[in-house]
Amino acid sequence: MTDRSRWPGWVYSEGEEPDYRFSFANERTFLAWIRTSLALLAAAVAVDVVNLDLDEPLRVGLVIVLATLGLISAVAAWVRWALAERAIRRKAPLPALGFAVILVVGLVLISAVILVSGR
Repeated sequence: MTDRSRWPGWVYSEGEEPDYRFSFANERTFLAWIRTSLALLAAAVAVDVVNLDLDEPLRVGLVIVLATLGLISAVAAWVRWALAERAIRRKAPLPALGFAVILVVGLVLISAVILVSGR
């Protein structure tokens, strides 16, 4: 049974209604990624505002990278939620999360730059 008024239609148009606990777990994961996105944006603002004794181009680069990772995290959260919800409805395997590798590598590099550049 599908409800055509639910958005996005491509998620809800297939399969059957899952146990609500699975949908709630998927939503909690989505919200955790949104919190990660907000934390990255807050870190970008902090790097911009707090005096870290970094060269200006390096500081601006870190701000841009952190803000971009925050934006991509928010988009990836929604895409991941939609793909997982659709897989749950189809009783299919859950999709892999490739973005986590990009996020971890980016954060490790940012941390290394801040530690090495700090005076």
